[in-house]
Amino acid sequence: MTQTYVDLDVRPILRGGGEPFEKIMKTVEGLRPDQGLRLYATFKPIPLLQVLGAKGFTFDARELDGGDWEVLFRRATAPEPAAQALPATPQDETEWPEPAQHMDNRELDPPEPMVRILAAIEELESGQVLSALLCREPTFLFPELAKRGHAWRGDFEPDGTTYKIFVRVGRRADTSLT
Repeated sequence: MTQTYVDLDVRPILRGGGEPFEKIMKTVEGLRPDQGLRLYATFKPIPLLQVLGAKGFTFDARELDGGDWEVLFRRATAPEPAAQALPATPQDETEWPEPAQHMDNRELDPPEPMVRILAAIEELESGQVLSALLCREPTFLFPELAKRGHAWRGDFEPDGTTYKIFVRVGRRADTSLT
């Protein structure tokens, strides 16, 4: 099967201070099985490489003149091993306590919501829960939470525009001396 590409240039969005993630994902969802994505960006989109790797895409990236990037995404026959590092939302059936802290990050631009959530959970004790409201699904936050050993639950609210996430702090390493 011959590979064809759908071109998507997100450089104007990025230069205008916008967030092209939703547009990229809609384009990917619309690809036929014989199509890949040719993405043009102002930087090498490393987090996107992981996200699309989890969806079964491989990539080739090259820097263009002027510091821009062209990335070719192709469907792989099987997901890349790195894609396994992006877990699905943990399904923990135990009851969670009421959140100890609430955050409203809907008015913040990426990556500020993620930075604030990660900083806030560092101040909580093991087992405590933080709730946060966001204007989009925090795709790049999930692997960071997993790496730190935290559990989470989240989904869009009925309004369809607010994403609510609950993060339960994992066990802290014992730093006391015996």
